[in-house]
Amino acid sequence: MSVSTAAAEQAVCSPLPVLGRDVTVPLVTGGEVTYAALDYAASAPALQRVWDDVAAYAPYYGSVHRGAGYLSQLSTDLFENARRTVAEFLDCRGDDQVVFTRSTTDSLNLLAATLPAGCQVFVFETEHHASLLPWKDAQVTYLNAPRTPQEAVTALERALAARDPHGPALVCVTGASNVTGELWPVRELAAAAHAHGARIVLDAAQLAPHQPVSVRDLDVDWVAFSGHKLYAPFGSGVLAGRADWLREAEPYLAGGGASRKVTRRVDGGVDVEWHESAARHEAGSPNVIGAYSIASACKALTEAGFDTLVAREEQLIGAVRAGLAEVPEVRVLSLFGDDAPRVGVISFVVEGWNSSHFAAALSAEYGIGVRDGLFCAHPLVRTLLGSDPQTQGECGAPEAAPGEKSLNAIRVSFGAGTPDEHVERFVRAVKELVRDGAKWNYRTEDGRCVPAV
Repeated sequence: MSVSTAAAEQAVCSPLPVLGRDVTVPLVTGGEVTYAALDYAASAPALQRVWDDVAAYAPYYGSVHRGAGYLSQLSTDLFENARRTVAEFLDCRGDDQVVFTRSTTDSLNLLAATLPAGCQVFVFETEHHASLLPWKDAQVTYLNAPRTPQEAVTALERALAARDPHGPALVCVTGASNVTGELWPVRELAAAAHAHGARIVLDAAQLAPHQPVSVRDLDVDWVAFSGHKLYAPFGSGVLAGRADWLREAEPYLAGGGASRKVTRRVDGGVDVEWHESAARHEAGSPNVIGAYSIASACKALTEAGFDTLVAREEQLIGAVRAGLAEVPEVRVLSLFGDDAPRVGVISFVVEGWNSSHFAAALSAEYGIGVRDGLFCAHPLVRTLLGSDPQTQGECGAPEAAPGEKSLNAIRVSFGAGTPDEHVERFVRAVKELVRDGAKWNYRTEDGRCVPAV
């Protein structure tokens, strides 16, 4: 093997440095083990690069857009440069706006607040609640879960063809499922939306950390994502895309920063002239560290190269799926089938196990952090589990005791910072738990399954 070939293979196999990679946790059976963080779909660990960049900036922190001093000017430049970095990361169009928000949920609620009067919204039941629920002031059409990508496109085309063609319309779709990890046909759905006079917003919360997202190539009107899933966990998010609806709507929040000019009227009231830029929806002192951390993560992922990151993640996906396939009691949840392209998010159930019990044993006995529940995508998980879509449930674990049937699943998720050993330990743990059972007793406490003390 040549040196260059060996170096290339090493690049594919090396995880990016993240915080917490050396953290140890206690096991109920005794001793400690390095924590295996396999819940990236909820919150990914911060990249060491992001942490270092933020730490280097922190002594120079100052008010943004509000001060004449050096630190304020520095912070303002950093904040606006972060906006440009995100626009480049998303391959935005020249006239698109990048608005910094708190999260994907905040971004989509912001967009919902800007919808023109009479707007019709089309959304699949498979969406995360952040995409499913914000449209309360619009006429919403909820589409059933498709079983193939083409079925998704066909269902959307059929629904759009039946709509009132004279009013505004918006389609909201995920790029990658937070339950199954499966990639959605975003480009085809965008083409269908535009062919019927509708716009489309992409929920890229689970897509952007794993694969490149190009607003131009996908031809979406808006894209939303969260920093805490992009290795920048500082309570910030992004809504990027077309400016007209954002510019024409009342500010999402009223206050300083959003207002360009405020004057008193003779009658004692006030008149307000709002900004037309992204600042219109960024009232208050902005989260400059959050914005900077997102920009740092965008740079780090771009420099690492998505080709390398995707290739390595596909190796991890293959290892997890192959390992789970060797356990007959495990059923992996899927909409589009085993051959569907996906990111590092896999949900499953284990025959004879309460999902909360299984997840608790993974944590307490093996030091592995996964998630169990309905993953804030209740209709989708219930559809995949074959239960009544209207069955009551909570976002976390239900109140079923260990050993009892539960209406939830287990999710393992990983990404650019996941070492091979974490995946190997997870697969081994699943096999041992199914074969030998838990080594410890567990009980239900506040709706969670925990080790009995």
